[in-house]
Amino acid sequence: MRYVSTATGFLLVLLLCLSVTPLTGADEKPQPKAKKAQPQPVVKPEPEKEPVDPVDEPWPKTLGDPRAGEVPLPAAGDWRAFLVLDNKGVGVWTVKSFPVFPRLACPEVVGIDDHGRCLVLTNYSGKWAALETIRDGAWLGGLEHGDLDPRIAGDELYTGSQLGNLYQVLAHPEGFLDNRRIAHFEGLAVNTLVAGELDDQPGRDLLVFTWPGGLWRVDPTGPHGTWVKTKLGDIEGRVRDAVVLPGPDREVATVSRNGTVQLLRLTPEGPAWTKIYEAPMGMGRIALRPGSTRANTVLYTTHDDGRILRHVRPASGKWATETIYLGPQGPRGIAAGRFFADPKVESVALYGYSGRVEILSRKGDGAWKVETVLKDPDKGHWVAVCEVDGRNATQELVASGFGGRIVLLARPVGYGRPELAASED
Repeated sequence: MRYVSTATGFLLVLLLCLSVTPLTGADEKPQPKAKKAQPQPVVKPEPEKEPVDPVDEPWPKTLGDPRAGEVPLPAAGDWRAFLVLDNKGVGVWTVKSFPVFPRLACPEVVGIDDHGRCLVLTNYSGKWAALETIRDGAWLGGLEHGDLDPRIAGDELYTGSQLGNLYQVLAHPEGFLDNRRIAHFEGLAVNTLVAGELDDQPGRDLLVFTWPGGLWRVDPTGPHGTWVKTKLGDIEGRVRDAVVLPGPDREVATVSRNGTVQLLRLTPEGPAWTKIYEAPMGMGRIALRPGSTRANTVLYTTHDDGRILRHVRPASGKWATETIYLGPQGPRGIAAGRFFADPKVESVALYGYSGRVEILSRKGDGAWKVETVLKDPDKGHWVAVCEVDGRNATQELVASGFGGRIVLLARPVGYGRPELAASED
């Protein structure tokens, strides 16, 4: 039997323990156990925002003062919009442009509002100043301008009110206005005025369309500078707009709430009416295409349901009507003019309850196109052509409505004039 010594056995036990227990230094700490990795939240990339069309930009809550300088408003890329008047929420129902103060050269913008005030706005280097006359207390309706009173040098303004008052406004060279009532229509509202050489007698005539429906002529033939009103007849429906047509026939084209477009002539036997269109839907406004002649007359009218119509009278004399646009209900203003660099483009401007100023256009006999050039926060009511910026080849527009703002729309500086050096302004 073989025996192992005590010293040898102790050495073997020590070697066995070292083989299973790791050695650590005197100042070395045991390593902690590794923690499990925590899941990280998934970050989704932000979707790219589509660019906002300038016409869709919100209007500033506080508008600038157009008396101090140009106040730009959001408009389509190749249009510029500027505030002409902020009427503090009082609706401006009709706006037109006339040379009220000839000595100033630049035509004025005239608005009539819901409080019965006539506002004449003069332009000086982009600044607009308002002169106010008439305080009727009820809305003013029709608006005309011309030399209708031979006893007064130059042209006069005429407007009428819901209370049946007809006013003459005079502009004095010193730069102020005055007015007087020249006729009163008891129990009737003065809705539409039209002026021109409308009968065989010398001089220009002023016709008044009242509501309830009546047709009147007002003449400056009374004693001591007074006017005389003559009722020409009762009419069906409410005439909401009228224009004088070109040619020797002295015709007035009217649109009515009863859904008709009619031609009016003053004859020795009395008013003669010719119906050229009728539909079971009210009509609102009418515009004459520039350059129209007796042998080629073009009219544009609005239906309350949003249809825009084009009426053509060729040399044969037989009227034809076509629908050129289907849009929002309640179109109110319509104006025809040159709004494109190419003068051959037929173009019409619209404004109404949608709050959008839209331009309809077509080249030759092509399809009609539409673009929105302005979006007002409130409903629109009137749009008219003016010429207050000679730095482009096109006409400007003025628009007004329920919000009490009058806005000028113009093409950029140099538009349609590529042969000239032009600033980006």
